[in-house]
Amino acid sequence: MTATSPARGSALRIPMMSVDEARTIAAREGLPEIMAPLSVFRVLLHHPALARSLGGLLKMLLLEGNHLDGRLRELIIMRIGWLTGSNYEWTQHWRYARDMAIPEAVLLACRSWESATVLTPADRAVLRATDETMESGRISDATWAECERHIESVEARLELVVAIGNWRMFSQLLLTLRIPLEEGLEDWMPDGLRPARAPQDF
Repeated sequence: MTATSPARGSALRIPMMSVDEARTIAAREGLPEIMAPLSVFRVLLHHPALARSLGGLLKMLLLEGNHLDGRLRELIIMRIGWLTGSNYEWTQHWRYARDMAIPEAVLLACRSWESATVLTPADRAVLRATDETMESGRISDATWAECERHIESVEARLELVVAIGNWRMFSQLLLTLRIPLEEGLEDWMPDGLRPARAPQDF
């Protein structure tokens, strides 16, 4: 007998609503239309107020009123996705970052950034800040000073801290609730390589 992988969504702890239902509730809650079809919001929208709050923060950090450079933000997200083994976070933001024309080599460097030669000093500063936060819950004085050298505005530095916390929380949410990628997306883009800690069942 040939072993088969479980169907996407079969491990969900909270069921996904239909896309049509998600769109209706998202519109009522004022969420961007592009969020509703995403698997994570098809789960979160069972709690409309929670989805509205989380979606509002995502909208600000990603789409409207943000100050942190988009490349730096996406490197933070990719690093967290890799460190935590979140296929959803890594793969969704691989696509998002490539649409922003961030080079593939730069994104792949998030797997092991310390030895990478394609990263700028600013890239390295925020990746170190991300690792420190993941390890100890805070950014050290030395790394904060390095971030200050490359991130000029107070607003952007505040977003740096919040972005790390936000996507750390989203990774936890995605992994705990076993949120699957949308149908048609390839796991762990671009080459299927996954970190050792990544779950195998979604």
